[in-house]
Amino acid sequence: MRNRIVLLGTKGGPALRVPGRMPTANLVELGGRSIIVDCGLGVTLRLVEAGFDLRQLDVIVITHLHSDHLLELGPLLLTAWTTGLARKVTVFGPAGTDAYWQAFLRAMSFDLNIRESDEGRARLVDLVKVRPIAEGVFLDSPALSISAMRVEHPPVTDCFAVRIENENHVITFSADTCHFPPLADFAKGSDILVHEAMLPKAVDALVERTGLGDALRNHLHASHTTAEDAGRIAAAARAGRLVLNHLVPPDDARFTEADWLTAARTHFDGPVDLGHDGMEISLN
Repeated sequence: MRNRIVLLGTKGGPALRVPGRMPTANLVELGGRSIIVDCGLGVTLRLVEAGFDLRQLDVIVITHLHSDHLLELGPLLLTAWTTGLARKVTVFGPAGTDAYWQAFLRAMSFDLNIRESDEGRARLVDLVKVRPIAEGVFLDSPALSISAMRVEHPPVTDCFAVRIENENHVITFSADTCHFPPLADFAKGSDILVHEAMLPKAVDALVERTGLGDALRNHLHASHTTAEDAGRIAAAARAGRLVLNHLVPPDDARFTEADWLTAARTHFDGPVDLGHDGMEISLN
């Protein structure tokens, strides 16, 4: 297994546009373990396109219950199961994740039951365990540690940044958050900080285009981080590299990669990348 990060979906929000990006999902392969961070629509196909064997699903982390982070959790697990998944998978998520999973199992009970009886498969319910996230370390093994920090993403109260580390690498995902200075301490010393980003002048254009007015503008500014402030967090964390992700808005051709990178570099002088679907970052 390679040591790498793959950004599987890099847009903020659940709406799809053609051509365009898919909602949030990420893969981390590190020290022989695989961690999926969020399961927005498209995660299953993007994993296969990235050369990932679905039978090797290991750990899944859901940062919060917005649909662009959760919607395809059930379909991913079921598709992996029909592909031949036979190992245990642990899903970590905030309160409500297990309710989603139990409802998905009920919704798919016909398919599950008939495949178990007709095809001799192990029961999917026995392969998947859902565990709650709380602040602090929630997975600790000799080879890998994963910890969480609650961030501010109003009106959602249970939204968690995620730090994944072993003896050689530290990777932090901001999750969805407004500008939240304590995140810099949580991400301190990260080799790679994957941080959500919003471009204010593009947001103004989005608000004008949608006609939703101040309600949409106020929500976005209260709940998300500008690319410039993502750079502030990266600088304070002394991150080795900043990757902009969960882009808001992601699809206005009037604003180029240079607009995003210029904003992020206002306060951060390290390497900055604008994430895109399928982007692979090697962890040497």
